[in-house]
Amino acid sequence: MNIILSDKGFYKRFLPLSYTRSIADYRVGILTIKEKWEKLTEVKPGIITEKYLQNKYSYSITPNSILVQANVIPNHNFIKALKNLNDAALTKDGEIIAYTLTSKNIDIIPEKHIEYNQDLTIIQSNTDVFSLNGQMIAEDYNIICSGRKSAELSPTNTVFGKHPIFVEDGCFVECTTINTTEGPVYIGKNSKIMEGSNIRGPFAICENSEIKMGAKIYGSTTIGPDCKVGGEINNSVFFAFSNKAHDGFLGNAVIGEWCNIGADSNNSNLKNNYAIVKLWDYESGRFKNTGLQFCGLIMGDHSKCGINTMFNTGTVIGFSANIFGSGFPRNFIPSFSWGGYAGLSEYNLKTAFDVMQKVMMRRNIELTQTDKDIYEHIFKQTASYRKF
Repeated sequence: MNIILSDKGFYKRFLPLSYTRSIADYRVGILTIKEKWEKLTEVKPGIITEKYLQNKYSYSITPNSILVQANVIPNHNFIKALKNLNDAALTKDGEIIAYTLTSKNIDIIPEKHIEYNQDLTIIQSNTDVFSLNGQMIAEDYNIICSGRKSAELSPTNTVFGKHPIFVEDGCFVECTTINTTEGPVYIGKNSKIMEGSNIRGPFAICENSEIKMGAKIYGSTTIGPDCKVGGEINNSVFFAFSNKAHDGFLGNAVIGEWCNIGADSNNSNLKNNYAIVKLWDYESGRFKNTGLQFCGLIMGDHSKCGINTMFNTGTVIGFSANIFGSGFPRNFIPSFSWGGYAGLSEYNLKTAFDVMQKVMMRRNIELTQTDKDIYEHIFKQTASYRKF
C-alpha cells in the first residue's frame, strides 16, 4: 500500500501555519500527522502540497497508491479499510476522504463510493490542533509507548494520578510535580524539566526540549522538539524550534517553528464578555466564528514578539512578523509585518532573512536556498495584506 497525503483543497483553511508546511507536518498530540502514518504503517507516505512547497516533499504513484486527505488522523481501523479499498473512494459523512489512484492523474476519482462509518478524527482548522490535542496525546502515547519500558524518574520528583508516564532515555527531570489524573505524560529523549515545575497531563515534551524553572503547564499541551518554554502555559501546541522561555501566559494557542515570545508576554484566551471568539480566516478573507469560548493565539513560523507584548483573544499572526511595543496590537497581523499597537510597516525581506539565518545557526541548522525561495514566494503572495 502506497499512501499519498494531499493538501488539495485545504491549504487556505490552515493558513498561516500552512504557508511553510504540508498539513501532514502539523503536530497534533505527540507526533505529526505524517509521523502517525509512519508509525502505524511502517511506510513513509508521499505528500502532495502547494506547487511552491512541493520541493520540500516527494511522492510516487504506483499501482497500489491511495490518496488520502492530509488532515485525516490515521488509526488501525481506517488503515484496514484502506487496505481493502479496491478501485473505490472512501467517504466520511458524504465527503470523499480517500480514494485509489487508477492513473497518474490524481484528479480521477473512482465512481464507486464506500461510506466509512467508524470513528475517525479529521482536523478541520488550526483551532482543532489545540482543541483535540489532549485526545491525540493519549492516542500517540499508546502508539509510541506500548510494549516499551520507561526510564526511571529521580526520587526528587512527585508523581501522582491514574494515567501512565513514560520517560525516554537521557532526560533531566528533578524536583518536579507531575499530575497524571486527567491524562498521560510523555517526556521525550534528551529533554529537560527544571526544578520547581508543575505539570498536568495530558502533556508531552518532545526530544531536546527544555522547561524552565518554576513553570506551570496545564493539560492538553505539547512542547515540540527543540523548544524552550517557561511561565504559564495551558492547552497549547508548539510545533518545533520555538521559545517562550520566560514568565507570561500562553493559552489555547498554536505556535509554529522558529518563533520567539518575549519575556512577560501574555495572550488573552477568553473575552471579557465571555462571547464566542472570532478568528481571522484566510479562506473567506474575514473574521470567522470559531464556535469556541476559549481561543488564544495562532502564530506562523519565524514570527517574534518583544517583551511585555499583549495579544487580544483570538489573534492570528502570519509568517515572519516582528511585534513589539505597548498596547494591544491588532488581532490579525499580516506576514512580514513590523511594529505593533502604534502601527505596522513592512518587514524588509533581506532583514528577515538575516534574522532567520542567525536564529537557525544557533541550532546548527542552515537557512537553505529552498527555504529562501519559499519565503520569498510567501512575501510576494501576502503583499496585498500589507496595506498599512
